[in-house]
This record gives sequence, C-alpha cells and structure tokens, in this order.
Amino acid sequence: GVTQAQTRWAVLGPGWISRDFVVGLRASEYGMLHAVGSSSAPRAAAFAAEHGAEASGTYDEILARDDVDAVYIGTVHTAHADLAIRALEAGKAVLCEKPASPTLAEVERILDAAQRAQRPFLEAFKTRFGPFADALRELAAGGEFGGLEHFGGAFGFDAGTREGRLFDPAVGGGAILDVGCYPLALAIDLAAAAGQPIDAPEYRSFQAELVNGVDGWATAEVGFGTVTAELATSVVEDLSDVAMLWFGETETDVLLPNVWGSRTESPSTLIVRRGTDERVVELPVVQPMAAEADALSLALAEGRLEVPEMPWAHTRAAARVLTDWRAAALAG
Repeated sequence: GVTQAQTRWAVLGPGWISRDFVVGLRASEYGMLHAVGSSSAPRAAAFAAEHGAEASGTYDEILARDDVDAVYIGTVHTAHADLAIRALEAGKAVLCEKPASPTLAEVERILDAAQRAQRPFLEAFKTRFGPFADALRELAAGGEFGGLEHFGGAFGFDAGTREGRLFDPAVGGGAILDVGCYPLALAIDLAAAAGQPIDAPEYRSFQAELVNGVDGWATAEVGFGTVTAELATSVVEDLSDVAMLWFGETETDVLLPNVWGSRTESPSTLIVRRGTDERVVELPVVQPMAAEADALSLALAEGRLEVPEMPWAHTRAAARVLTDWRAAALAG
C-alpha cells in the first residue's frame, strides 16, 4: 500500500453512529479524529471534548479548515446530499453513512460533485470490507459451487418506540432506507461479482406496511440478470440475520448465520451445505468502520475517486432500487 501521513478526519453530525465511527477510527491504520462539525456549535464542542478532537464548530467552519482531509457524515439521511456536496466542493474526501441519500436523483448530484471536485466519495457500507465480504464475492464469481442463482437476506429489528427519526417521514424514516439497504447492497455485490447487470433490476414484487406514515416493514423480490434476490426489512420486528446463497448447478446452500456482524466486528462464519454434507468455514474478522475509513484514506493517497469494495456503480444501483421500493411502499 501507499505510505502516507495520517488522514485528519472531521465527523459531521455528532450522534450515535458517529460515536461508533470514532471507535473505528481509533482502530484504523491511517485515520485520526481531528474535528467535529454540527448544526449546533455547542453540540460539536461537547462531542469534540468527549472524544479528544482538537477542533469543533459549525459545518461551515469545519469545512473551511485546511487541516481536514476527509469527513464522515453521520447525520439523518435527508441531510446527507447537501453536506456531502459542500464537503466535496471544499476539497474533502467524503465517507457518507448509508444510504447515501433517499433518492437516486440526490445520489447522482453527490457523485457529480465528487467527479467535478476530483475527490473520493464512499457510501459507508461497513459490510463490504474484510475477508468475509471477499469470500462471498469469490463464491458469487462462480467459485467452487458454480453459478449463484438465489440470495435471501433480511435486516429487521424492533425499534421499541414508534416515534423519533425512524418514524419521521420528514427525515427519511422507515425500514427500507435504514436497514433494507443492507440486504439490497449485498445482493448487488453478489450479482456484480457473478457478472450480472446491476443497473437494470427486474422488480417481481414489492410489499410493505406503513406505520406512522413510514414503511414499518417491507419485502422485495428483485432480479439482477440470472440472480434472484429476496429481501426483507423491518423497524417493528426482529428478523432473522441468517442469509442464504443458493448455487443451483451443484445444489449447494451457503448459510451466513450472522450476516451483518456488528459495528466493531465483521462477520466470520459461512456454513456450506451440500446434500447431507455440512461444513463450517471460519474467516478472520476486521473492525469494519476502521476498514472503510482506511479504504477512503488509500483512495485519497492513490488519487482514486472510488473504493473498489463499494464503487459508485453499486451506490447508484442501490439508490435506484431503494427509490423505487420506497415509492411503491409509500404509495400503498
């Protein structure tokens, strides 16, 4: 890799996910927390004091600094696009929490800005990094079990409450954007690795139930070329975190018992089932938020705009399906 100076990071939006990102940064090879920006300068100052950042201030104050190399955006979904574009125009590399934005049109605006500014942009799908993610791509590429035909995955939890950010339509609440994006992004990764087109999804079914005006739960069946993806998501009930890949040629299932891992550890276990045969494969773990930060640092050092684990084509493909799935859900 490239030997380089430390990447000086600013966190924009001092909330819970940003706390987890700061934990990741401490475990990263190239990054350090330097600054914190918020719509409220006192909130930024409190977060900076708590986490040992040297600088804090409003978004504009932090983006105007020339000692900030990269920013992490951890605000509500609907604020991502404007902040990402302002950061890119200020010459910063951007790691933006998923989903990059609620609509494909907004995502295109961000990617246009990154292209114009010649600055890297990465949608923060922590699940794309590490040996587990690499192993799945290798299997989907027609590895030992032949062609991938089917992927099934869900991400759902019971939020407990039915109010706040997740149930507020004004800030892009609902299950699809918050956690439905995870199984979708994995399906896109697998289909792309299998050599299938990801930019012309075939929508076979969308279902959803509205809770307080947002999608409380939703399912989708989407075709990407020869790969069929069955997706489910919820913020009103816990769904199974066991995902499944099906390889028809060899009649092999690969079960992923803890497919999303956690914010501090990537997943590590694959279970391969062929007939009555079953074997468990254990893979090394990474700190996923450290890994995504380091991936952006490397792009910056090497003069690349994209990170291979989550290229812009995948961000666009995810935004397209999220936009259409959510429109179908909200239309009832």
